[in-house]
Amino acid sequence: MTNLGDAGGLFLRETGFYAMRYGDLLMIAVACLLLYLALVKEFEPLLLLPIAFGMLLSNMPGGGMFDEGGLLYYFYFGVKFGIFPPVIFMGIGALTDFGPLLANPKTLLLGAAAQFAIFGALILSVLLGFNLPQAGAIGIIGGADGPTAIYTASKLAPELLGPIAVAAYSYMALVPMIQPPIMRALTTKEERARVMLQLKPVPKTARVLFPIVSTILCGLIVPSAVPLIGMLMLGNLFREAGLVDRLLRTSEGELLNIVTILLGTSVGASMRADTFLKLDTLGILLLGFLAFSIGTAAGVLFGKVMARFSKEPLNPLIGAAGVSAVPMAARVVQKVGQEANPQNHLLMHAMGPNVAGVIGSAVAAGVLISLLRP
Repeated sequence: MTNLGDAGGLFLRETGFYAMRYGDLLMIAVACLLLYLALVKEFEPLLLLPIAFGMLLSNMPGGGMFDEGGLLYYFYFGVKFGIFPPVIFMGIGALTDFGPLLANPKTLLLGAAAQFAIFGALILSVLLGFNLPQAGAIGIIGGADGPTAIYTASKLAPELLGPIAVAAYSYMALVPMIQPPIMRALTTKEERARVMLQLKPVPKTARVLFPIVSTILCGLIVPSAVPLIGMLMLGNLFREAGLVDRLLRTSEGELLNIVTILLGTSVGASMRADTFLKLDTLGILLLGFLAFSIGTAAGVLFGKVMARFSKEPLNPLIGAAGVSAVPMAARVVQKVGQEANPQNHLLMHAMGPNVAGVIGSAVAAGVLISLLRP
């Protein structure tokens, strides 16, 4: 019969305290920091909260949540096989109004200009020693689109998925802090105060045809982008058709919320001490910041060029919304514009390049996947 001392020793060896390593302890601290940013600072809580808690769960010694056969191990299949990000894109499409883009199609160029950051970060990543698939996965952070970054990383560099996801969502959350200094540095007060003409209404026919035509064109030009673009446009078609309210409510509500939870927790669970605590992680976070900053600057600078040749007044600030952080980047444009001119209302104008950035980052991801997939 086991005596009390032996039983106590056996119980102690079965606890997480006994199995705790320094790496586990550090990752638990990182998870708690991310939880603080999500809950107290409200940095992108819808995804940062499940990501942080998934990280907490998988780094509990002996818990086995992310080991083969564990709950989060099976959740991760949705990331590994590229299921969750396209489903989230469908929900985003259902929530997105492409009207501002259709009312002013030239803003599509601003969304494209901001994607310069993706290829700039790719080059920097190669120079720092990452291989081409890894560099492509890191570069996509510059698009400031979390689901696209996760989808691209799962195809090109799954070993970097954790830090890429954290970088992408962290910088999306920090849009109100990162973008304004860049926007002010690259524009004059007169440019920031410039008032744009009111957008024209878009007929329903154009709204319905846009997701269909976009899917066909993108699918033929960049087939690898179809999973993201196609699902984005399917969700938008639910919205614009006006005939499938139940599908619309499900895609923008319950389904989007469920997949967000599964995606966030499983991505967070992939961030364990043995894979996350590396020098490469710090490099990815730094490259992500540079990429996001470059994208903002490229959008503003191209906005200045467009303004010079535009017949109608064009405020170059809207170029900063060319990154895919919808609608946060557009709100930042509105705020900075009103600081220069309280009568300036740029939100709807900024939504054009903002939604164009979503399309642009998905197309860029398709190009990188088709060219760099191992």
